[in-house]
Formats: sequence, C-alpha cells, structure tokens
Amino acid sequence: EDMMNLALWLKKNRYRADQVQTFLPSPMATATAMYHTGVNPLRGVRHGASQKVEAIKGLRQRRLHKAFLRYHDPDNWPVLREALKAMGRRDLIGSGPDQLVPAHQPPGTGKAASTRRPLREGGRTQRFTTKGVPIRK
Repeated sequence: EDMMNLALWLKKNRYRADQVQTFLPSPMATATAMYHTGVNPLRGVRHGASQKVEAIKGLRQRRLHKAFLRYHDPDNWPVLREALKAMGRRDLIGSGPDQLVPAHQPPGTGKAASTRRPLREGGRTQRFTTKGVPIRK
C-alpha cells in the first residue's frame, strides 16, 4: 500500500521516473546491514527494542514496486490493475485525474507487447547497431 500511495503522490506532483534501479546489497554498507537484518542500525540496536525495517526481497514484489514507480508506462498497467483489484482499490482504475491507471489497454502494450514482431524495414528485420557498427551474433 505504501508503494501505491507513492505512485499516487508521483502522479499528483507530475513526476515520471524514466528508470528504476533495483537495490543490490554491497559489503560494508549500512543499507546492506538493514537489508539483511531487517533492523535500522541508525536508531540503535537493542535486544527486542530495535526499529524494524521492511526489505522487499522477492522478485514478484520487486516487479510490482517497479510498476508502481513507473505507473505511467502502459506495459505496467496490466500488473497494476491486477494489484489494485487485489488490494480492493478498483476506484484507482480509470481515466480520471485521481486514478492511477486507465481501464483499457492500448493495442501493442502490456502482455501483448512481448509477442510483438520485430521492426521491419524494406521487408527485412532491422539490426541493432552500436555507434553505427552492426552487432553480430
């Protein structure tokens, strides 16, 4: 629910994240200690009295969080609709200014996007290039 509220705040304030980076724990970092222990070491660590910190570790939950942060991307709308329905928040599905995702999916986006055919130019598939040099397999 926190991520849903953050997505609503982002929309209200007209913020759109281009990229979202997944947290990767690295040795000797305070954030890594918090990630692995679930305890906030900045508030003091005491037996039974430490401040708890939630760390999302599952792939499904991480993908959902990323979808909420990129609420404006049509490819995320099917996942968000499903999550909002499961949360009992169907009121956030629609085209109104206070709603997070539209009720209808544009053609060529969402789950159907993964089945799209490659771009074609002149009857053949376009090749990806790096600095003008074709990438070879």
